[in-house]
Amino acid sequence: MTSATEAMKRTNENAIDLASLCRDLGEQAKAASRQLAIAQGCAKNEWLTRSARALIERQDEILAANARDVAAAPELGLSGAAIDRLTLDRKRIDAMAIALLEVAALPDPIGEVVTSSRRPNGLEVRQARVPLGVVFMIYESRPNVTVDAAALCVKSGNAAILRGGKEAIHTNRMLHRILADELAGTGLPQRAVQLVPTTDRAAVGMLLGLPEFIDLAIPRGGESLIRRVAAEARMPVLKHYQGICHVYVDAHSDLDMAIKITLNAKVQRPAVCNAAETLLVHRTVAAEFLPRAAQALVKEGVELRGDPAARAIVPAMTPAKPADWDTEFLDKILAVAVVESIDEAIDHITRHGSGHTDAIITSDLAAARRFTAMVDSSAVMVNASTRFNDGGQLGLGAEIGISTDKIHARGPCGLRELTSTKWIVIGDGHVRGES
Repeated sequence: MTSATEAMKRTNENAIDLASLCRDLGEQAKAASRQLAIAQGCAKNEWLTRSARALIERQDEILAANARDVAAAPELGLSGAAIDRLTLDRKRIDAMAIALLEVAALPDPIGEVVTSSRRPNGLEVRQARVPLGVVFMIYESRPNVTVDAAALCVKSGNAAILRGGKEAIHTNRMLHRILADELAGTGLPQRAVQLVPTTDRAAVGMLLGLPEFIDLAIPRGGESLIRRVAAEARMPVLKHYQGICHVYVDAHSDLDMAIKITLNAKVQRPAVCNAAETLLVHRTVAAEFLPRAAQALVKEGVELRGDPAARAIVPAMTPAKPADWDTEFLDKILAVAVVESIDEAIDHITRHGSGHTDAIITSDLAAARRFTAMVDSSAVMVNASTRFNDGGQLGLGAEIGISTDKIHARGPCGLRELTSTKWIVIGDGHVRGES
């Protein structure tokens, strides 16, 4: 046998082994999901509480594993910001443990009766919350997602298959080991939480091709990852591609409030999906508002890219290019435009927005109503920062991601968004006649 033939045979064998691995993960998760669907809330909460305690008790093991990933990060080409997201310390481990306890304190959505009625013929009809089944989570960099995703999936009665990035493989393996170790004593299925053990990218594609086992895929990361998952998945995908978020300062607005909100929306955490990327200002307040806002933003290190009308008021702005209105900068860069009316602002958002989060600053109730009705985004803010589009901030307690889809969930997705419903119909020998 030639060396080329031998190499091809080994490649085929590796592909078969990887396919078998992925299928086993799917089958085991599906079996676990059937047990989780009838698990008691007290058992799920016990696992969350024990896991929180174990994270603290075993933090030296976590930090040692994380140190291996951080040491290898420069060779993988990670930026300073990415390395910071990857790095754990005792404070961040404490935060992961607290997050588990917070999920434990949330109401269990499974079994909740959404609606019920008794039909004229005596049939009792209920619509109740049930788990989705198996959730496949694909994410990058942040090891805390391993813990958060596992917690939210199990609490909502779903089995989880977790696939973190190769840059965090040692950390994720250790975190998964701790979570899995605590399943044993709670009566929950051992395969309720599984970690894809290989960093081979082909495994992601194989798992995305298993709709008979996996009910939902959730990608969290850059746009290229999300587009790949959406293109290859044969099951529903919960996603958002970009967070091109807008702040619109209306003709009737408190300008001090507008400056405060704009600063928070852009500067607090510029590299997150709910940070503002474009500022729209009504023509009648632009001359008064923009110089003050520009001074405050530039003081915080923000680069302003303005349209001609904005630059006529603040000449120091960089000229905006057409692509700037469609860019998620994820940095201290803000595109600025002056608009003639609220309708022009809404039209701009419709053309260039990503359906994520948009805000209006106004004291005019009619303008606020028009904006909230016509801006088609997962969250629309009135006199509040775009940064509030977050599960914790909106009262969900925790979230697994923010969806810009319209079916089946939209906006921050917490426990209830990880459920579906089923109809339960109870009769007493009822049969249907002709009708």
